[in-house]
Amino acid sequence: MNTTRRQFLQRLAPVAGMIAAPNILRAANLNGRLQHACIGVGGMMGFNDLQNFKQHPRTDVVAICDVDARNLERALKEVPNARPYRDWREMLAKEGGKIDSINATVPDHMHAAICYSAMKAGKHVYCQKPMCHDVAEVRALTRIAAEKKLKTQLGNQHSSGTGDRMAVEYLKAGVIGKIKHVYLCSNRASGMDYRLGQPKPEQAPAPPEVEWDLWLGTAPLRPYAREVYHPSKWRSWLDFGTGWSGDIGCHIFSAPWKALGLKAPLTIQARVNKAWLDSPERRAQLWAQANHITWTFPGNDLTIPGQPLTVEWFDGVEPDFYIPEEFRKLYPGARFPEEAAMFIGEDGALLLPHTSGPQLLPREKFESVVRPQVKGENHYHSFANSILDDTPCESSFDISGPMSEAVILGTVAIRTPGIKLEWDAQALTITNSDEANARLRRSYRDGWKIDGLG
Repeated sequence: MNTTRRQFLQRLAPVAGMIAAPNILRAANLNGRLQHACIGVGGMMGFNDLQNFKQHPRTDVVAICDVDARNLERALKEVPNARPYRDWREMLAKEGGKIDSINATVPDHMHAAICYSAMKAGKHVYCQKPMCHDVAEVRALTRIAAEKKLKTQLGNQHSSGTGDRMAVEYLKAGVIGKIKHVYLCSNRASGMDYRLGQPKPEQAPAPPEVEWDLWLGTAPLRPYAREVYHPSKWRSWLDFGTGWSGDIGCHIFSAPWKALGLKAPLTIQARVNKAWLDSPERRAQLWAQANHITWTFPGNDLTIPGQPLTVEWFDGVEPDFYIPEEFRKLYPGARFPEEAAMFIGEDGALLLPHTSGPQLLPREKFESVVRPQVKGENHYHSFANSILDDTPCESSFDISGPMSEAVILGTVAIRTPGIKLEWDAQALTITNSDEANARLRRSYRDGWKIDGLG
């Protein structure tokens, strides 16, 4: 490590034991500008989120936090006047009266602890997807956001794009008739590769730039392993991530949830790839490599009368987990998108490839349909504007919280495959499986317990 790097590390505040409770005073309104803090500034998304908030014309990024000093060093080149921290608890304690909002762009297992603590201190929150690691955490964040009347946004940024918004308008207008079935998928090959790691990685000392205990946070203590968990492969591990369905599910599920006005599911069931199912060692530590999740939802005015709505999710690289038969009939010879939502209606179908625009099928039947006039916007800037101008967010927790519960219930089903889980949303209980019910929440390790969580 060169002298410059060593001097940089010495600039950072030392990590203390217990940090004082955050100051609950609101930040001073400096000429109508938002005072924002970024928690997690590394990797693709952390750095991207920082840049998006920096680019908002009425937002000042005044503090940044990351357990990896290398990430802070890079981020400070973007926001040289921001105050750097390694421990988000210290940041909230010292910056409490100076900031209005935070974003959390960290591994899934730390979303709830950071966001709940920030909201308890009266801060508006932008939380990367999935909203939380556990169902009970999602419910806790949804409730405190409502109680504190805070502005919130889930980081499923494509929901603010023209493609998703156009699909929502088509479906609300009943263009393809009553909806009979919904298929969701994410079969991106690049998304599967990193989940094939060994359950027993080679241990190594954490580099001096990484505060490993802070990275672990609420998760069980385990040794650092080089190029396994940090910076990018943590999604495949049960303790840290939520697998591919948890990660991408909040993107793909967003348009169906809003368009069809879905509520809490009635049942959830999953099947998984055989190699994972047959390996107790893998099942104890890693997420499955291919999943098929089925939810049933209460029907409503947009779905077939008198019937529940079935929504199916496919991910992974195994062929039998892939491609709805209806697609082959409606779009013969075409390749099903790697990531998409497909709605089967009484009068046709709507295909929404992820990050793209909707397609009405069969095409010749809907050639004369006028496309909805919708406008996309920057998801991050929408959040900042909502605080400054009291405008709504596309994925505020009152909307994205219940949706996230459904997505994370899918991960519970993955870990108890083959059982049709019966869900009592009001009681926050799976009524027919003690094993699955126990997976709705986890215990945080000593030193990381938070009143109301863990």
